[in-house]
Amino acid sequence: MGDSRRQKKRYTTPRHPWSEESLREELRLIGEYGLRSKMELRRAQYALRQIRRSARSYQGLMGDERTRRERELISKLYRMGLIEKESGLDDVLSLTASNLLERRLQTIVLRKGLANTLHQARQLIVHRKILMDGRAISVPSYVVGRKEEATITIQRGSP
Repeated sequence: MGDSRRQKKRYTTPRHPWSEESLREELRLIGEYGLRSKMELRRAQYALRQIRRSARSYQGLMGDERTRRERELISKLYRMGLIEKESGLDDVLSLTASNLLERRLQTIVLRKGLANTLHQARQLIVHRKILMDGRAISVPSYVVGRKEEATITIQRGSP
């Protein structure tokens, strides 16, 4: 039967996993964003693939339905901090995995100067030393929204 909380995988594996170019790109992204495994990278790529798929399907629609769905998608991605308010579907289709990885809590903790390295940022998050709106967040892959970014702090008494 299986666990009811894990119905399906949230990532896909590449068709050609031993392609030298893709291996180099994966290793570069893993090193640049301090990911623990390729699965974290593949989750980000999968989420981005879903966003881009919906954007492509909206391009095929006509009239009010297209503008409504396009507006909903753009406002969602704006709240996530991936694109600007006045962006269009072309901007959504030009998103890369790096754009999504920049919005991870681990990366933002480093960019705000709360940690010296990506590995220290991950450790602070896992040890529940990073607070968001006064609540401890222990998930390094948490995608930080535009409004939440300003509320990230470090717990008093932490290094």
